[in-house]
Amino acid sequence: MMKHLLMTLPILALVALFACSPDLQPSGASLYRQNCVDCHGRSGAGDGPLADDLPVPPSNLRGLAAANDGVFPTERVMGTIHGYSGKDTQGLMPEFGSILDSPMMLWTAPDGRQIPTPSALVALADYLETLQDQ
Repeated sequence: MMKHLLMTLPILALVALFACSPDLQPSGASLYRQNCVDCHGRSGAGDGPLADDLPVPPSNLRGLAAANDGVFPTERVMGTIHGYSGKDTQGLMPEFGSILDSPMMLWTAPDGRQIPTPSALVALADYLETLQDQ
């Protein structure tokens, strides 16, 4: 009996570890590759394989901070990515809200507001910030 118990302890520990671990969320880089590269390109320059076929060129995501006095406009970027019903229908940016369904987290805006935000959306915005031209 004791030998059987000792043999099953490692298995039980492994099961407990997986049961207590949070679901693995995709990284911002993988979300970008899956959803953004076709239009915005691998480097975010707006030169993806579909860019020439679109009626409006995709934004160059590499200059978002430069266009905002050197500060990456995270809240504006997340609002554009996430989308919502009734969003400006003239833009070509699809609504990614359902694609980014993930556990909510409190994101702190530059003005100190704490905003419940899907963690995948925060990860994607954080990744876009890494693409900025210096």
